[in-house]
Amino acid sequence: MASKVKNMTSGSPGRLIIMFAIPLMLGNIFQQFYTMVDTMVVGQFVGIQALAALGAADWLVWLVLGLVSGMTQGFSILVSQYYGAREWKKMKQSIAWSYILTAITAILVLVISQAAVYQVMVFLNTPSNVIDMSMIYLRIVFCGIPVIAAYNILAAVLRAMGNSRSPLMAMIVAALTNVVLDLLFVAGFHWGVAGAAAATVIAQAVSAIYCLIVLRKIELVKLGREDFKLQPGMTEKLLKLGAPLAFQNVIISVGGLTVQYVVNGFGFLFVAGFTATNKLYGVLELAAISYGYAITTYVGQNLGAGEIRRIRKGVTSGTAMAVVTSLLVSVIMVVLGRPILSLFVSGDPGQVQQVLDIAYKYLFIMAVFLWVLYLLYVYRSAIQGLGNTVIPLASGIAEFVMRISVAVLLPKLIGEDGIFYAEICAWTGAAVLLIVSYFAVIKKIKGETGKAQF
Repeated sequence: MASKVKNMTSGSPGRLIIMFAIPLMLGNIFQQFYTMVDTMVVGQFVGIQALAALGAADWLVWLVLGLVSGMTQGFSILVSQYYGAREWKKMKQSIAWSYILTAITAILVLVISQAAVYQVMVFLNTPSNVIDMSMIYLRIVFCGIPVIAAYNILAAVLRAMGNSRSPLMAMIVAALTNVVLDLLFVAGFHWGVAGAAAATVIAQAVSAIYCLIVLRKIELVKLGREDFKLQPGMTEKLLKLGAPLAFQNVIISVGGLTVQYVVNGFGFLFVAGFTATNKLYGVLELAAISYGYAITTYVGQNLGAGEIRRIRKGVTSGTAMAVVTSLLVSVIMVVLGRPILSLFVSGDPGQVQQVLDIAYKYLFIMAVFLWVLYLLYVYRSAIQGLGNTVIPLASGIAEFVMRISVAVLLPKLIGEDGIFYAEICAWTGAAVLLIVSYFAVIKKIKGETGKAQF
């Protein structure tokens, strides 16, 4: 059991966070790898229109999956707090009801997404020459919502107990599965975007099965019938943590859909270039996501154990590591970005050149301001670990307002390039709110617990 869970309430905060985050980074690398392989294979073997079709579907996929992942991430906060407090019975009950609520959420999201997807794509002004391919991709991916939800909750429970290695192994297995199936379905069987979507869903199912096998071997989380009995206040606690994060992701996604609406109006070549860079967005933020999960688990466990002083030390260490990492990623993207982007595009040389020019300009702007995104993740995750999901929700609203305002107004002032700054301004608005709020929350805790702990 010791190798599968980790106590983060003792030892060097910086070392614990980085050792927890590294496997998550590697796992995210593999996850982004198979996401990028989807795009590369489609772009190289199907063409620029198919690449644009994936891009037109991006934010809608993010909205649906973000709702599920937000719920499961919120549920895991309570699990980590019970783990830190060594309240094993309550921890098992929280896990059991997390499973139930995740299943209900997945079914509801599946039904609603399938019913509304076409109307949404039309409303978003999706180019007529790519909408049919986008619909095929979305229909198949949305059919996989239950297995994607299963992976998210199982991996979230593992992370809550300090296990970041098993989600890494799950992502490695999923990535290898996805690459093989992409080449088979798209390059071999010529199934186009449908093949890419099917490969993604199957790979997610494999990762969910892997996490389930690991969890079944951990004695602490072997659940009995009594754990699934309705417990007074348990569902309320879980929903209080999960619902704001899910709603936060929905708000962020709606802002992204607004950006996509504006981008769609610039034509399919611009959509293709925008898509190529967005596929690297995951690479840009993968370390930030990893630090975020590590800090949420670290803060949650230490809050449960009453180790308030360690929380401040851990967040400070996490901030320093995140900023340094962001600068390294930025340099790599500025230097190697264009050759990497070229892997996503094939076809008419003139069109390819236009697409690459658009993509690299967007990538360069994001790379320069990447440190802002990393600060956003650190402080949002710290606040979530403290059990507060309302402030992160407010930060999502700030992102929404900034993203939409810039996306709608700036292109009218400086042209198409204005859309590239929507993300930067969204990051900045949210980061400022989160940083100020974190120190306010810590000051409040300091007043409640006394200066001795600090």
